[in-house]
Amino acid sequence: MPAGAHADYSGPMTQNWAPETVVVETGRPPREHDAALNPPITLTSTFIGTAGVEDGGRQYGRYGNPTWEPFEAALAELEGSALPGLVFASGLAAVTAALDLVAPGGTVIMPRHCYLGALSGAQESAAAGRFRIVTVDIEDTAEVTAAIDAAVAGAGDRASGRDRSVLLWLESPTNPMLEVADLPALLAHARAAGALSVVDNTFATPLVQKPLEHGADVVLHSVTKSLSGHSDVVLGATVTADPELRELLHHHRSVRGGIAGPFEVWLALRGLRTLALRVERSQANALALAERLSEYPGLEVRFPGLATDPGHARAAAQMTGFGSILCIVLPTAEAARTVAESVRLWTPATSLGGVESLIERRRRHAAEPESVPEGLLRLSVGIEHVDDLWADLEQALDTALG
Repeated sequence: MPAGAHADYSGPMTQNWAPETVVVETGRPPREHDAALNPPITLTSTFIGTAGVEDGGRQYGRYGNPTWEPFEAALAELEGSALPGLVFASGLAAVTAALDLVAPGGTVIMPRHCYLGALSGAQESAAAGRFRIVTVDIEDTAEVTAAIDAAVAGAGDRASGRDRSVLLWLESPTNPMLEVADLPALLAHARAAGALSVVDNTFATPLVQKPLEHGADVVLHSVTKSLSGHSDVVLGATVTADPELRELLHHHRSVRGGIAGPFEVWLALRGLRTLALRVERSQANALALAERLSEYPGLEVRFPGLATDPGHARAAAQMTGFGSILCIVLPTAEAARTVAESVRLWTPATSLGGVESLIERRRRHAAEPESVPEGLLRLSVGIEHVDDLWADLEQALDTALG
């Protein structure tokens, strides 16, 4: 078995099962008498080989681990790729590998609002001369396509043959502003122009949105969030349908050392089994809360599930739901801070996507773009009873604004 190859964890997509069934059944060992239902945890750094220098096989624990393979197969199946995904030590490790796809001296086009780790990491690489960054309003399709065309034109002959001189980085909805990009239009334009594309699908999850179907080259996840779903692991992952790109990402993981622990990946696969139930409940809670919050005086509510939201039509067209993240904007930073300090059921924390509901004022981070309002609170809606979530949030709002 070559380094990075996978055992047979072929999933059930040939059965034409629904995604809710796939998350439960994919990534299982072959069905044999007395076999374990769940894949085991393999704790090893070393695999037995032969005396040959190029003897194939797993070779070493930095190249692959049998515990990674069921999760990588499951995620690829959910995203619609025939190639196994790649799990990384963290979401940021996956981000770093994806950004490394752009050729030296190339251009990365990024949303002005996106995951702060990705934006900060890209800015540091740009400052070091690794590549150039162009930030865009991802809701403005004309602005983004013009940026792609300008970058490709600036690359000249280097842009031909998709040589990775231009990389379009997308989030939809964005973090934390919840802007919705026209993924089909932007990804089609990038492909036609010869630019690579990466879509961070952490907020939507593959149950709500499948960027590969719209033409994305690479899909990225912070597995820490909804995929694992229990706030107990730190992991990332990438998925691509392009063998060359997968090899580049695998090489980056292997030589840069961003590898995951077997136990963490086993936990992530266990968490993935309930993804459909968690997404269904948290999305329903988020929509109900957004509707109630929209009637609370003095608030701006951002949530693509609201018919009044600027991204609603796009989200309805390209997603099967609206996600479980919503934002409210209070008049001042002090009011937002008071809300975060007054909740008792909601947890003030910086993560998202777990079973528990979290709340955070984003501008408390010094590196957050100034275009993010001082009074913005990002709410990651969990699976608690919606009436309890609302009662706690309402009393905190009354404390801050009453």
